[in-house]
Amino acid sequence: QVQLVESGGGLVQPGGSLRLSCKTSGINYIFYDMAWYRQASGKQREFVARVTRMGGTNYADSVKGRFTISRDNAKSTVSLQMNGLRPEDTAIYYCNAIRSLGARAEHWGQGTQVTVSS
Repeated sequence: QVQLVESGGGLVQPGGSLRLSCKTSGINYIFYDMAWYRQASGKQREFVARVTRMGGTNYADSVKGRFTISRDNAKSTVSLQMNGLRPEDTAIYYCNAIRSLGARAEHWGQGTQVTVSS
């Protein structure tokens, strides 16, 4: 059974930091590109950051220079370090796995709430 389990969300003041983690199981992790998406209330889900199976990264313009995505292949996890948080970063953050080697497959986590407010 495939599982992607996010953790690390919470309430933080503007300018603060949070670190999200996503633990995967049931997939051959090294075959997957990993990403974070977010969905604010009343808005569509949007891309935040991706790390490929080869370690390349890319980010949404809105988070460049503030967020850092990383992966640990030994632990089958992906993390998102979020610094300089803004109220507009408030959203549910979802972990995403897309298989980029072999047959296509895609999986989502259940999400973790991040709220940036004073």
